[in-house]
Amino acid sequence: MNPASIQLDAQGRLKHFLTIEGLKRQHLIDILDTAESLTGVAERRVKKLPTLRGKTVANLFFESSTRTRTTFELAAKRLSADVLTVNIATSSTSKGETLLDTVRNIEAMQCDMFVVRHAASGAAEFIARHVRPHIAVLNAGDGRHAHPTQAMLDMLTIRRHKGPAFQDLRVAIVGDILHSRVARSDIHALNVLGCANVRVVAPRTLLPPEVGTLGVQVFHDLDQGLRDVDVVIMLRLQRERMSGALLPSAQEYYQQYGLTEERLAVARPDAIVMHPGPINRGVEMASAVVDGPRSVILEQVTNGIAVRMAVMSITLGNQSSPAEDA
Repeated sequence: MNPASIQLDAQGRLKHFLTIEGLKRQHLIDILDTAESLTGVAERRVKKLPTLRGKTVANLFFESSTRTRTTFELAAKRLSADVLTVNIATSSTSKGETLLDTVRNIEAMQCDMFVVRHAASGAAEFIARHVRPHIAVLNAGDGRHAHPTQAMLDMLTIRRHKGPAFQDLRVAIVGDILHSRVARSDIHALNVLGCANVRVVAPRTLLPPEVGTLGVQVFHDLDQGLRDVDVVIMLRLQRERMSGALLPSAQEYYQQYGLTEERLAVARPDAIVMHPGPINRGVEMASAVVDGPRSVILEQVTNGIAVRMAVMSITLGNQSSPAEDA
């Protein structure tokens, strides 16, 4: 059984959200349309909906995070859920408790959803296979594998600027493709939505061996890869996941692959620039680009709240109640 099948119920609806792989275009459109309908909540005087009133969402972040953890927490609270954020560094996990025992104990606290970030690829899927049927599991990033809500907030940002016709877009993903779960999820989402011109731009040492099977065009020259693109997605260098000398110095990397205003000039005049954060200024991007008129990086953060609200409401809305599980 693959993760794509476990995350759907018998009617083909989202039960968990673990990966973009295996999902149909309509699944992604439903998330985007729901998120779009929720973007206005932040403009209200009372920024709350009753959608998840009486539900409890547990945030289990085994890796550090700022944007993802806080936007998941804010999304749950805006849907009126009770939120339990576990400090893993001071939890029993640090004393040797297994992942499954941690999950079982928090499950016993009558939680309805687990939001999981973990350094091991497949951790969210593992949890999804062991929780009670009424509990939804959302993958907030697992190892190098997947970060599906980041991909969907990226797709929402693109759609809000470029419209729904993904098939007409040229998108370049630049940087550390090898270690990036964001890159993998973005590529899968773009492919599912029909984008026929997805490019990856990176040194050979930062490309995964299976890059030829991902449905992308590969470039090693930044100027060639950026020519006439509509969207530029820059990636962080994930040195914490690197072993060995995969890169020259940070200065040399910036000279070859750092995004500057001059390099951005070869993209289309209305091209947008994205980055999942955190940004290493002067390594991946020049500050003039980060803070420039084509940057939509802070919009991505804002859109992340609506997307995570959408995924929470869709998955929990498709779950049976504990009484039905009995």
